[in-house]
Amino acid sequence: MGQGLGLRPGVIDGAISISAVQWLCNADKSSHEPRLRLKAFFGSLYRCLARGARAVFQVYPESIAQRELILSSAMRAGFAGGVVVDYPHSSKSRKEYLVLSCGPPSVSSAVPSGKGEDGESASDDSSGDEDNQTVSISDRHRPKKKQKLNKRGKGREWVLRKKDQMRRKGNAVPPDSKYTARKRKSRF
Repeated sequence: MGQGLGLRPGVIDGAISISAVQWLCNADKSSHEPRLRLKAFFGSLYRCLARGARAVFQVYPESIAQRELILSSAMRAGFAGGVVVDYPHSSKSRKEYLVLSCGPPSVSSAVPSGKGEDGESASDDSSGDEDNQTVSISDRHRPKKKQKLNKRGKGREWVLRKKDQMRRKGNAVPPDSKYTARKRKSRF
């Protein structure tokens, strides 16, 4: 899941997951980066879902930060939707659902309300609730790639330092000459 889904674009009408997405936040190996795993998963899921399709994930995040990481990764991928909490005041029966729709938010893609303590649908009219977050595609912020500060390359001094470092390690390094770290001609 953390490496992306190998499915053709736009072929799936809906997706359901029970207690799987939060495991992408664990770093079991040094090569596992939770942000990258979530980005790969939600990006590939967004591509393979048909426009207007829904995806519902039951998640058990360990903390608020993990919940926000999962939600923000989904929003950056292009999904609209939010988190629905069933039994929010119960520690035992509490369930969180990430309800997403593929494509920009519309009137028909409203996030359903969760269940209250009595088991009935909770109809809080709290519009400032942080559980229902919807981000429009135009409002998303994509970080720009870092620009290289030095456009010339690493330079002669850097090459000489690296060669000296390799010599101290005992590696076989070609001797320095006037051609060390020279700029090659364009026809090369």
